[in-house]
Order: sequence, then structure tokens, then C-alpha cells
Amino acid sequence: MTTPAAPRRAPVVPLRYLLRRICGTLLLLFVLSFAVFTLLQLAPGDPARTLLGPRSATPEALAAVRAEHHLDDPFVSQYLRWIGDAVRFDLGTSLRTGEDVSAAIGARLGLTAQLVGLGFAVALVLGIPGGIVSGLRARRATDRTLQGLGVVALSTPAFAGGLVLIYVFALLLGWFPAYGPGDGGASDRLQHLVLPALALGLAVTAVLLKLTRTAVVAELGRDHVVFARARGVPRSTALRYVLRGTLVPVLTSAALVLAYLLAGTVMVEEVFALPGLGSLLVSSITFRDLPLVQAEALLVAGLVCLVTLVTDLLLPFADPRLRTTVAPRRRTAPLGNETAA
Repeated sequence: MTTPAAPRRAPVVPLRYLLRRICGTLLLLFVLSFAVFTLLQLAPGDPARTLLGPRSATPEALAAVRAEHHLDDPFVSQYLRWIGDAVRFDLGTSLRTGEDVSAAIGARLGLTAQLVGLGFAVALVLGIPGGIVSGLRARRATDRTLQGLGVVALSTPAFAGGLVLIYVFALLLGWFPAYGPGDGGASDRLQHLVLPALALGLAVTAVLLKLTRTAVVAELGRDHVVFARARGVPRSTALRYVLRGTLVPVLTSAALVLAYLLAGTVMVEEVFALPGLGSLLVSSITFRDLPLVQAEALLVAGLVCLVTLVTDLLLPFADPRLRTTVAPRRRTAPLGNETAA
């Protein structure tokens, strides 16, 4: 007779782990919002004078503007009003243009999201395979070459790399447009975003390459991989063991790279004249448009926290050591009721 198959265990993420990560993210977001609001309040300059200009800044006009935007209220009252409105997705009104802040950010969010997505794809396509090859060929010519190229890419600021890409691929070769988001369909938008995405992605490719290489080299020295190679396990099988072990550090490093890209589009958008969140942030800081600056800073902080939270929730599915398994309990007879064979 054949014995029945053991019940299949279903991997689940502990509820305590989920709650701890979510509560930690909310607490971090609260601290970041308080820090953003405090630092901008301490920044030099008067938003009311910036809004009115030097000619119209009479005492009566300044008092009216401060009363309208609650600029003379106590610090705590201003913060509580701002964070309460932000929770309801009411980010206020721009001091400079009078436009709704949510509408201004929403009109530019799509372009920045497309740029970040393409830049992240560039970093993944170049960084992870390059790191795997570099790790497998550690301390050889291929490894040194890839690491040298990575150092060059990491040492080149995104705006300088963007200028080089414009000169070579837009002016000399004429393959891609030099600036602007394009005014056509999806293909035209993609053509306009190729060079900015390369400039943005190449700046962080070296980070992903280095972290992936380190993870591969560490896995190659693990006991189970060394034992498998010593027993003559096929190279493809041993490589699968290595890649499975590098999944967690690579996933974590990819999340860090994505978080950096979310906050690093400012210079690239300025170089390529892209009307995204980066250029909006620059103009808002220049004119000290506090509602816009605060809203963008809070949005970036929230996106970074969201990326970190999603990564933390995915890690237990990538590494069995970070999760628990449950299986149906077998019914056993009470003590003293066993029957002799």
C-alpha cells in the first residue's frame, strides 16, 4: 500500500509582520511630513512678499495675504491644518499661480512616471545581467571591465551624461529629439524619452551592478553551492541555486534604485526641458511657493515609503526564511486509546 501524500504547505506572511511594516511606514511618513513642513517654514523669505512682489507689498496687502493663507497662525496649527487637508487629498492652492496644487501635480505626474519607469527599466536591463556576469567572472578581465564601466557611469552626473547624449545622439547622429516631451502619440513620446531615460538610468546602473555582483559572489561561496558543484551538478542547475539565493538582495537593491530615481529626476528634466514634477519643483522653490513645494516633497516621500513597504511585503515570498508555513493538523488519538498491533 502506498502512503498518502503529505499535505502541501501553503506559504503565508505572518499578520504581525504585515502590521509591523505598515505601522512603521505610516510612522515614518508622519515624521517625514513634519520634517518637510518644519524645514520649509524655517527657510528664509516671506511667501506673502514673494506673492505680491516688491511694488505691491504694502502692509495692508501683506496682512490680507497672510490672513488668507493662515501664514500668521501658530506653527502647530498650520501643520495640523496642512496634514489634515493632505490626508483628504486637499493640498491647497499655489501662491504663485492660484492653481489647485493637486491639479498642477496631476498634470505633470504622468510624464515623470513614464520617465522613471523607462529609467528603471534601463537600470534593470543593464545592471542585473551585468552584475551576474561580473560575479560569475569575478577577478577576471570581464569583471574588471564591467566594474570600470560602472565606475565611469556612477561618476558622471546625470545632467552631464544627458548633455553628452544630446550631443552624440541628437545633434551628431540625429536619431532622437534633443528636448521636449513630444506632442504626438505614444511612439513620439517614447522617442522623446529615450535619451532622458538613458541619462537617468545610467547614473544608477553601477549601483545595481555592484550590489548584484556582491550577492552572486557571496552565493557562489555558500556551502550548498560548493557541494553541488563538487558533486558534478550541471552548471545550469548550480546557476539556478545561485540566482535563487540572490533574489532577496537584488530585489532590495532594485527598490533602493527605484526610490532614488523617484527623487532624482530634477536635473534630467531640466536638461531635456521636460515639464514634469522635477521642473515644477525647481520653479516652486525659486518663487517660494510653499504649498507646491510641501506637496511635492510629501508626494516623493510617500512614494519612496510605498516602494519600501511593497518590497518588505514581497521579501517573505522570495525567501522562505522570512515566512511561516501552515498545514492542516493531523488528528491524533488521545493518550491511552492506542490499539496494539
